[in-house]
Amino acid sequence: MDQSDRVTPIRDLKIGSKNLTIIAIVLDIGRPNTTKDDHEIRTVKLADRTGSINVCVWDEPGVYLQPGDICRITKGYVSLWKGCLTLYTGKVGKIQKIGDYCMVFAELPNMSEPNTELTQQMPVK
Repeated sequence: MDQSDRVTPIRDLKIGSKNLTIIAIVLDIGRPNTTKDDHEIRTVKLADRTGSINVCVWDEPGVYLQPGDICRITKGYVSLWKGCLTLYTGKVGKIQKIGDYCMVFAELPNMSEPNTELTQQMPVK
């Protein structure tokens, strides 16, 4: 089993984590925002048994996701957005539905809560 097959618990996500595989249940889907180039972006709250995190979902996958869907994210990465830890799929990552409704999860800790300590860890550009 190579690194990309290992499922990472949400509680273990840190700034700069990349090439992640996450399996989690969709708790909430935000309203879409449209970018200047006509892409739809939604914030989706996911949870596993170790905690929850917001995921930035672009375009089509966001249209099809529903609360209660169990998803696998592959090649995800973590960054800070507006002071909050956020999971992204990026250009090469994927989010796919693999089941629904039956998964043990915990909403706390919410890894996407604003965290001043994380903001201070960000490299200065």
